[in-house]
Amino acid sequence: MYLTHLECGLEGTHYRADQLHNLSEVGAPLLARYDLERVSKLLHRDELRNRMPTMWRYREIMPIGQEDEIVSLGEGWTPLHRADRLGAWSGFSNLYLKDESVNPTGSFKARGLSAAVTAARARGAKSLAIPTAGNAGGALAAYATVCGLQAHVFMPLDTPEAFVIECQSFGANLELVDGLISDCGKIVSQRKQNEGWFDVSTLKEPYRIEGKKTMGYEIAEQLGWKLPDVIIYPTGGGTGLIGMWKAFEEMEQLGWIDDRRPRMVSVQAAGCAPIVRAFDEGKERAEMWSGAYTIASGLRVPAAVGDFLILRALRESSGIALAVSDEDIVNRSRDLATYTGIFPAPEGGAVLAALLELKARDWIRSDESVVLFNTGSGYKYLEALRS
Repeated sequence: MYLTHLECGLEGTHYRADQLHNLSEVGAPLLARYDLERVSKLLHRDELRNRMPTMWRYREIMPIGQEDEIVSLGEGWTPLHRADRLGAWSGFSNLYLKDESVNPTGSFKARGLSAAVTAARARGAKSLAIPTAGNAGGALAAYATVCGLQAHVFMPLDTPEAFVIECQSFGANLELVDGLISDCGKIVSQRKQNEGWFDVSTLKEPYRIEGKKTMGYEIAEQLGWKLPDVIIYPTGGGTGLIGMWKAFEEMEQLGWIDDRRPRMVSVQAAGCAPIVRAFDEGKERAEMWSGAYTIASGLRVPAAVGDFLILRALRESSGIALAVSDEDIVNRSRDLATYTGIFPAPEGGAVLAALLELKARDWIRSDESVVLFNTGSGYKYLEALRS
């Protein structure tokens, strides 16, 4: 294993990587650190060409000791489409769409939960619990059942029905909560010790981010080890954005890329935009969003435990945060489908709405290379998109 230790993302304290951990002693996310100098001597990026087309192709910088520990359904190595028709319609000559909807369970959450379940099982966990807006719960249920662990899923009562049926089909213990994902999180926190659950909430364990960071590795590899000018990413808990920023730093230390970075764009819904508000106000932490509402359930996260890491990545990259309306989310979801042949989750519509807004602000040039993220499948959001 090239994983050496865990590090508090806020104040740097080290923790052992061979034990189960949630947050650091100061309540901050723990980040996995590797012996990258050793990895760089053993693995050249060109060797990846012959590896399996999953996120575990990057196994040396993943939290495993032996390959037989991996709990996988074939997640990752999703297509990076050159979106020429969408680009022509929107006015961009180098537009790409990273389509995460083709992952197992239909979203990018498969990456994080594959890594989290793999690491938790290897460290002795038997029962896992998660609060979810939908996709993460389905992913946990799937990966837990693959390796015989118990999954306890808590989701808001108004979560689209597809997610409810999905979790039940995988045999998870599902509870619907009259509230938001933050209320679901409180239940997990209150009950996990007595129930013997290991909490795999977003950024409350160290390894979901390790699965999500592979999106950054894949973009680099798929673009010939040259990063795009801009990445536009829908942000709820923000694990993917934080993970990609971490991946870029790791790849530079490995000698796989240079020091140039994309400008990172965090997209939220107007009805739940704590990161946007904190970014605009120049703050390092985001306050809880009151009365959160949006049809894009993955964006309905009123408070993110990794808020300071999201804001740090945005500012270090000279990026930006912006919010879009539900009306724009629905309309742009249809436009994205029309011009790409991909039926996106509402979060995919949100990033297209953000692209058009940033173009109107002259924040992005028409010739810059831009990667949009569609994080899930629209087939799970039929009620929301119909409304």
